[in-house]
Amino acid sequence: MSSTKYDVIVLGSGPGGYVAAIRASQLGLKTAIVEAAELGGICLNWGCIPTKALIKSAQVFEYISHSEDYGIKVNGAEVDFPNMIKRSRDVAAGMSKGVQFLLKKNKIDQILGWGKIQPGKKIEVSDSEGKKTVYAADHIIIATGGRARELPAVKIDNDKIIGYRKAMVLEKKPAKMVVVGSGAIGVEFAYVYSSIGTEVTIVEFLDRIVPNEDEEVSKALEKIYKKNGIKIMTSTEVTAVDTKGKGCKVTVKDKKGAETVIECDVVLSAVGVVSNVENIGLEDVGILVERGKIKVDEFYKTNMPGYYAIGDVTTGPALAHVASAEGIICVEKIANHHPEPLDYNNIPGCTYCIPEIASVGYTEAKAKEAGYEVKVGKFPFSASGKASAAGAKDGFVKLVFDAKYGELLGAHMIGANVTEMIAEIVAIRKLETTGMDLIKTVHPHPTMSEAIMEAAAQAYGEVIHL
Repeated sequence: MSSTKYDVIVLGSGPGGYVAAIRASQLGLKTAIVEAAELGGICLNWGCIPTKALIKSAQVFEYISHSEDYGIKVNGAEVDFPNMIKRSRDVAAGMSKGVQFLLKKNKIDQILGWGKIQPGKKIEVSDSEGKKTVYAADHIIIATGGRARELPAVKIDNDKIIGYRKAMVLEKKPAKMVVVGSGAIGVEFAYVYSSIGTEVTIVEFLDRIVPNEDEEVSKALEKIYKKNGIKIMTSTEVTAVDTKGKGCKVTVKDKKGAETVIECDVVLSAVGVVSNVENIGLEDVGILVERGKIKVDEFYKTNMPGYYAIGDVTTGPALAHVASAEGIICVEKIANHHPEPLDYNNIPGCTYCIPEIASVGYTEAKAKEAGYEVKVGKFPFSASGKASAAGAKDGFVKLVFDAKYGELLGAHMIGANVTEMIAEIVAIRKLETTGMDLIKTVHPHPTMSEAIMEAAAQAYGEVIHL
């Protein structure tokens, strides 16, 4: 037994774990964090941050390729793929060092190794040499995150069938790629590789791409992607992948049962994530798991006193900012503060393809299903002065209001920089601002964000610039 006793030990250092640990330390709790791999977890090292670096490189190349649209001539531009990958890894490494600095600054003990929870509010940590040490705490927070989900017909071998991690460190740019799944991961990588010259085909089992978004957003992205040369197959299932030859032969079946074989160099499986709940001691402690998720209450307590769980191992959206918010709420409750439970209907979702997608709250269809009579306002970026000046006229802002009380039920955006604009909507909904209040809120000109005000005005018949 280690001689050190903690108030809080956090298992996992992703955006849920390290944020929870820092908040615990801020509240005066003696805190440690256990991590088996890189500090910062998947998001920082293999997800959110490095993918955005790759997207930026692809976008810069796209700007250069279309520079004449902006009155600039550039000759001989080409993609340096290894250096593009290197830049992404360097960005991730820098951010990981930043997390290490924050943990040291907040006097949080960093324990490196594989952690397994034990009864009696203990964690056994096995280091790289196999040495085992047991640590105790009054409160243990499980924040072990998730990993890529696999389909039976698309087993990841990290050679010809890859997941998102391998997609970030490929040694050479593939000539042809099939992306299975069109959620955030799928459409982001489709954009990156298509922009630098890879022939990309997206295969989606459901009837539209980005299927969790408002239907009009899905249609808009599909139209833009097809225009940019990305092939899209919806209502289509991958039934087999033959990797015996030089490349891959992907057999797909559409909703009518017709089969097609697509040849490519590599298949990217992007069909979501599963929780890391195996081999971390849950059974030994008696913690309940339902449908692959740890069961928790509104303040992230498990069924066993002194054990908590946050982030991708629970039933909330598998998003970094959700994990961080859950971690803060969990720790503040432990410290006997009075946090509000998280409002999961006011969580923004962002997809960083180009054009970007951002949304929060009800879609138009879901609002009607919930029994609301709705007012819908929509403003296209083609009518925005800032968007025209920036050469970014694709997309729109769509707002869904409750017709009776003026409550903003949801917002759905596709266009340049909308992932920065969605926070305004989240704040508006948190403050219960009405549609008319939003119309009367003066927005600066020229900005992309004016489209929010204009969309609200359009819903109420007061739009000026349409």
